[in-house]
Amino acid sequence: MKRCGRAGDWMIECAAAKCYHPYLTSQVAGIGGVIKEYPEDFQVEEIPSYLPCGFGEHCYLTIEKQGITTLEAISRIAKKLKVSEREIGYAGMKDAVGVTRQTISVQWLAPEKALSLELDGVKVVSALRHSNKLKLGHLKGNRFCVVIRGVSGAISELVPAILAILSTRGVPNYFGYQRYGAQGNSHLIGAAMLRRDWRECVNQLIGDPSAVRDEEWSAAICAYQQGDLGEALRFFPRHCRSERDVLQRLAARPGEYEKAFSVVHPRLKKLYLSAAQSFLFDQTVARRIEGIDEVMAGDLACKHVNGACFLVEDAAAEQERAAAFEISASGPMFGCKMKRPEGPAWELEYEILERAGVDLPAFDMPGGLRMEGERRPLRVPAGDLSWCSAGDTVSVEFTLPKGAYATSLLREITKAF
Repeated sequence: MKRCGRAGDWMIECAAAKCYHPYLTSQVAGIGGVIKEYPEDFQVEEIPSYLPCGFGEHCYLTIEKQGITTLEAISRIAKKLKVSEREIGYAGMKDAVGVTRQTISVQWLAPEKALSLELDGVKVVSALRHSNKLKLGHLKGNRFCVVIRGVSGAISELVPAILAILSTRGVPNYFGYQRYGAQGNSHLIGAAMLRRDWRECVNQLIGDPSAVRDEEWSAAICAYQQGDLGEALRFFPRHCRSERDVLQRLAARPGEYEKAFSVVHPRLKKLYLSAAQSFLFDQTVARRIEGIDEVMAGDLACKHVNGACFLVEDAAAEQERAAAFEISASGPMFGCKMKRPEGPAWELEYEILERAGVDLPAFDMPGGLRMEGERRPLRVPAGDLSWCSAGDTVSVEFTLPKGAYATSLLREITKAF
């Protein structure tokens, strides 16, 4: 597959080497093992920002789902109630793999009717009235209970040592591999979009034959790389709608990569851009992992109590607050309006952005794809940490603030991904 030059190569090499996720607890060996072997091994429950008041035009449903995404659960509920999916509010997205509990809201729905709903993969646990629609971000965090199977080593020594470091210094706030799509390259599509390199967008969308297990899918990618679009279309699986749509457009208008890529749904394009943002943020965490619990002059420090950021002018004066976990240095979710740090902090972030071959104005994309940017803490606190073991399994319970991923903590324990 043709690559787009040094900037693209840097992101590809980083992804392949997984160099963007160094461990904070690298001095302590991991226990290995696997997560999500069974759905019950990964349980998540939302911690709401507030509880329903008991009156109002909106019905707050606590749902338990298994084996489906939040959006699929909402789709099934909307069809059952014969309402638009847009009328259903939710606070956050939950993984398809595992048993998860979260709250959604539906206007003009009687709690009694909500409790009587019968849906495949979704159970309504409770239903209460409230005065407003639930919106994205209306949660404090999530409570996790995770079973790690097939562990080994000196578990009784390693797990407490790792958790002690994480409880004191924090959990690296990586997005991690789950943000980069089935082939692990969503961020590369997003980066190519930012560089307006439409041929590379198509190349990355079609993907790498070694990244898929399905033989026909792999054959389709190989055919595309060899320039045989007809053969590629013949082999591409039906569920690869975007790829097939792009190839059909490209077959009709050879060489017009921008027009071919334009058929991709805007929601997917937004996901690709978000993945690129996430990758670049992860690079910043990786570069600052050794001093993740420190702040330096010029940092934009984040207050954990409310998420507000302020410029650090006297690092020594603010370090005590960082040690107490009141504040943390923030990293970039790059965008055209993102507030920039100063001094060495900005120099590091600018270098990461420059090596990706993009600049801040590039995020001002047309067609509703504008990415304004924001700041995100480099680390997050883990609460209510506890663990136990039985044989070759370890169970870990903890809470994380909204927007943080359980895998960032679990990978420190296992050192397996």
